[in-house]
Amino acid sequence: MSYEGTTEEVDLAKYPKARALYDNCLEFFDQVQNLTPGHELEAFLNSNYGPGNPIYENICKYVKIGLEEGWCANIEMDGRKYRRSKIKLPCPETRFFSITTVYMDSQDEYSGQYHSHPYGEINCVIQLDDAAELKGMQGWQGAGWTSPGAGTHHYPQVRKGALVALFFLPAGRISYSATPDMPQPHCI
Repeated sequence: MSYEGTTEEVDLAKYPKARALYDNCLEFFDQVQNLTPGHELEAFLNSNYGPGNPIYENICKYVKIGLEEGWCANIEMDGRKYRRSKIKLPCPETRFFSITTVYMDSQDEYSGQYHSHPYGEINCVIQLDDAAELKGMQGWQGAGWTSPGAGTHHYPQVRKGALVALFFLPAGRISYSATPDMPQPHCI
């Protein structure tokens, strides 16, 4: 199944815990809506919204429930080890962020679909295995956040186990036309 261009969202009315995740994301957007994705935001999020913060802990809880209930990261991209689902497309209520979950699972370094972030990206890293890490533009990240800046591009990569990246895209913008040989923006 092709994921690019998919517009099907999770049915928030059918899944009360999906609605709870969505509401928690709205609370997060209220607090970060005027901040710009990039390395400074990544450091801020890890200092202020990392493990132990109620918003982060609730996101983790509802994503794990979503995996159990089958509405989170349920569209296979590369078998069961690489899956996605759209929780919500950009709309006024989300401050025009899209909300997507990506499940990745590999002990060895595993790369997903190469893409770029025209307006940047914010990723909440939810470990399902204690040692699992997601590679962001600043390096490997366990529990916490990554935030690639506008114009950056990369392979989403995982190692040391399973995790979910709950990612927020300003205006829902993502591009699959970037290639690894393209230069990164001067300000990652």
